[in-house]
Amino acid sequence: METLKRVVRNEYFPAAAVLTLVVLFWVAGLFGGLSLLSRSQPPIATLTWLLFVYAAAVLTPLAGILAAADLLRRWWRNRRAGKAGSAKAGARTGS
Repeated sequence: METLKRVVRNEYFPAAAVLTLVVLFWVAGLFGGLSLLSRSQPPIATLTWLLFVYAAAVLTPLAGILAAADLLRRWWRNRRAGKAGSAKAGARTGS
């Protein structure tokens, strides 16, 4: 349980979760996500499905790009902070 709490509290978790869901959405779409259109459905159901897919096709790449950018930004920031911290520690021990 502690491991799960640590993962959920991790600063990378929200962006990683969004990126994972975007990838899963597109993988599901590649493997038959449009199968609803091959069945006989009422027109309103087909229209609703098409509007959902259209919105998802427009919004999920945007969400994926933002999530990937957030992950990279956090990673770079933590990497720079780690290097700055080790440089300061090295300067203190060297003097």
